[in-house]
Amino acid sequence: MITRLQRIVAWLRTGYPHGIPERHYLPLVALLGRRLSDDETRELGERLVAGGLVPADRLDVAVGYLRITDQLPSNEEIARVCRLLREAGWPVRDDGPDSR
Repeated sequence: MITRLQRIVAWLRTGYPHGIPERHYLPLVALLGRRLSDDETRELGERLVAGGLVPADRLDVAVGYLRITDQLPSNEEIARVCRLLREAGWPVRDDGPDSR
């Protein structure tokens, strides 16, 4: 059975220049941007409510994102998560100039 990582590496290899040594493919996975799934976004909303952080703001969302992924979120991901939380009915304060 092919693991998820093997499928990702195979996908990277199809569009990557020939001649790159195989040992250099795996570090490329670290460069892929992380996004919260819809389930993770709901989980983040529930954590914000449970922690008394509603209405949430960008910092609350960023800290929650960090706790779920162990990665710092991009401004685009914070804006996306804020939008998804609002659409799901969670109150989120102004998410700044990068909001979409």
